[in-house]
Amino acid sequence: MNRFLQLWRTSTVRLTATFILIFGLFAILLLAFITWQSSVQIQRQQANDIDREVRVFQRIDANQGVRALAFAVQRVASSPGPGVYYLGDASGQFLLGNVTDVPANVLIEPGIYSFDYERANPFIDPPEDGPQGGPPRPEKTGYAVVRSVELSNGMRLVVGRDVVERRGFSAIIVQSFLFGVLGIMLFSIIAGGVTARRVLQRIDTIRDTSTKIMSGNLSERVPVTKRNDEFDGLATNLNAMLDRIEQLLQGLKEVTDNVAHDLKTPLTRLRNQAESALREGAGEETRERALEATIAESDRLIQTFNALLMIARAEAGAPSGALTDVDVSAVVADVAELYGPVAEDEGIVVETAIAEGVHLHANRELIGQAMVNLLENAVKYAKPEGDGQGRIMVGLRRHEGRVLIEVADNGPGIPAEERTRVLQRFVRLEKSRSEPGSGLGLSLVNAVATLHGGTFRVEDNAPGVRAVVDLPGS
Repeated sequence: MNRFLQLWRTSTVRLTATFILIFGLFAILLLAFITWQSSVQIQRQQANDIDREVRVFQRIDANQGVRALAFAVQRVASSPGPGVYYLGDASGQFLLGNVTDVPANVLIEPGIYSFDYERANPFIDPPEDGPQGGPPRPEKTGYAVVRSVELSNGMRLVVGRDVVERRGFSAIIVQSFLFGVLGIMLFSIIAGGVTARRVLQRIDTIRDTSTKIMSGNLSERVPVTKRNDEFDGLATNLNAMLDRIEQLLQGLKEVTDNVAHDLKTPLTRLRNQAESALREGAGEETRERALEATIAESDRLIQTFNALLMIARAEAGAPSGALTDVDVSAVVADVAELYGPVAEDEGIVVETAIAEGVHLHANRELIGQAMVNLLENAVKYAKPEGDGQGRIMVGLRRHEGRVLIEVADNGPGIPAEERTRVLQRFVRLEKSRSEPGSGLGLSLVNAVATLHGGTFRVEDNAPGVRAVVDLPGS
């Protein structure tokens, strides 16, 4: 009973039961209409046959006389079949036919009637009393629908049909109707049960998978069949969502590990410097240097946290400031001009190829910050091996409906297998981590590109690196 109640609570079983009920009612109404219509047609056909025979007998009486009429009535009355015939004189007294007794009201008032009757066999020899030998002996009883008419010579004619056979046929129709309804209901229940079972199996599979995932097994996925139905579409979307969640959780774990690793060293330095400043015997100059170093370390920590916050806002789709129409050409040119003197101090030449009048629906602050990160990385690493001169190329162009922002250098470059990994947070190719930086610059650029519906990729500049921000054109 509990199992049934659990199944009944499911939407699939209730919808299936509703479908079976609607289908069953429709089938019952349809079969009932067919049964009723069949019975009506049979009755109508019998009424038409009776009317046709009455008209024939009336024409015979009018054209050929009583003798021909009697012969015609006797001939059809002697034939086997459901026909009922009675011919009486002006007073209604029986003359011939296959019915021996007719109610008086039928003979008195012409019209359509139905009554029980005793049918006689005209082939049995009648008794020898009476001028006509008397009526035939009754053979069987029945129930007839008749039409009585008064002929032009005053005689009474009754023509009808036995409805017992019709009732038998109607009974067969009703019986077939009942069996059909039972068959339809049984088939509907079986088909509905099979359908509900298959649907519930798919739902149970999804539920079991989600239970395993909630227990901590994030590698579980919803099975996908080869039917490519709506459940497979749902399973595919769920699996894609689970893949994304697993990636985010893995990224969160890596970010946590990297934050703990990257912030431990500067915090330790802060503590050591504060401790050295408070040490007994420390001079004023020593304390001043310790405080300056503490402020510098604090600024770097603040920059790291600001970068993390900006990446989080960009990835959440909620940047600081609404998206507006931005002159990207002006933003790129301003940042390139700003870093020109910085690059020159490092012995690096900055070249530009910026298309004018490029506008995008974007966030000016984030686009500018992404350019700053790219140029800072380029200035830091655009130092070719040997005695060559460093070069940085800043470009902005339209290509096939897209807007490409490019920053290329001729430095040592990034190995092909690392070009995707460097887009993750806190990833730094410099193992010693002696150079300043947090490993968040390219992660921010990637987040900004994603926010604006674009992509960010790192390519080979042969030699060096080409960083490309690919944005959809407005």
